Amino acid sequence: MYEAESHAAARIVSEVCSLGRAVQRRIVAEHDHVTKDDRSPVTIADLATQVVVSARLSEAFPGVPLLAEEDSAALADTPGLLEQVLELARRILPDLDEAGMLRALDRGDHAGGARGRHWVLDPIDGTKGFLRGDQYAVALALVEDGEVVVGTLGCPNLAVEPAEADGRTGCLFVAARGSGTRQADLDGGPWREVSVDPGIDPTRAVFCESVDPSHSSHTQHAAIAARVGTTSPPFRIDSQCKYGVVARGQASIYMRLASNPSYREKVWDHAAGSLVVTEAGGRVTDLEGRALDFSQGRLLDRRHGILVTNGGLHDQVLHAARAEVGLS
Repeated sequence: MYEAESHAAARIVSEVCSLGRAVQRRIVAEHDHVTKDDRSPVTIADLATQVVVSARLSEAFPGVPLLAEEDSAALADTPGLLEQVLELARRILPDLDEAGMLRALDRGDHAGGARGRHWVLDPIDGTKGFLRGDQYAVALALVEDGEVVVGTLGCPNLAVEPAEADGRTGCLFVAARGSGTRQADLDGGPWREVSVDPGIDPTRAVFCESVDPSHSSHTQHAAIAARVGTTSPPFRIDSQCKYGVVARGQASIYMRLASNPSYREKVWDHAAGSLVVTEAGGRVTDLEGRALDFSQGRLLDRRHGILVTNGGLHDQVLHAARAEVGLS
């Protein structure tokens, strides 16, 4: 099932990853001219990526709406931004004009919900990693009647072989409901099935978390790891690439406990990755042990964090996490 949708999603994500790569190369080449607080490069890549994905999906699946992170309002605040986004998007869509670009951007305003189909896009997931020249992901999912049925992650800087950190980079993960998870080189090559780490010994587990402690609480994560006996240093990586490394067995546990208790997660930050892990044999829940609910609109309705594991360790880590945050 979902063969046409997963094939199209993989093709589109692979195509647009070239835009982010081009902008990252420019950041590296012009590092003396990009200030620490300048987010314009990632904004350009974000918007151009969304434009192209939106246009491609509209061609391939007319009538299926798009829920995406960005909109054309972002163009109003920065002089010259519109022209730069249009120039970048035209690398893939050479006939694109300004009106078409704005339509493609604003097509991402779908409200989500529990009925029908819609695509979910995070065009550049992992802003800080992107600006550092490190990990980021293009994340595209298809939601059907509130359930994620296709999930695709393009991870341009992730090592193709986990054991070869300095080897080839660029991974594409594709999962479809009931069909497992596959990985291929982003630049082509054969697909291979991936699966989570089968281990159930927490002392040997690798714990994955965000690089930036402002995204999630490193202190709480360390306390939970200590409760279950995990001794390995944390594997810190930006973006939904974390879901990819759990899916292929490179890490066994990924936890996201928000530093701000009032924060609500966005659907585009987890839709694609959650299916990539579950179809690889893992498990993704909130701290109540419930599957993430993508039927509520543009935000997830849980406020007690997200736990991603290989499945075999899930209940043990869940119990420790609940105890640490005072839920049990």
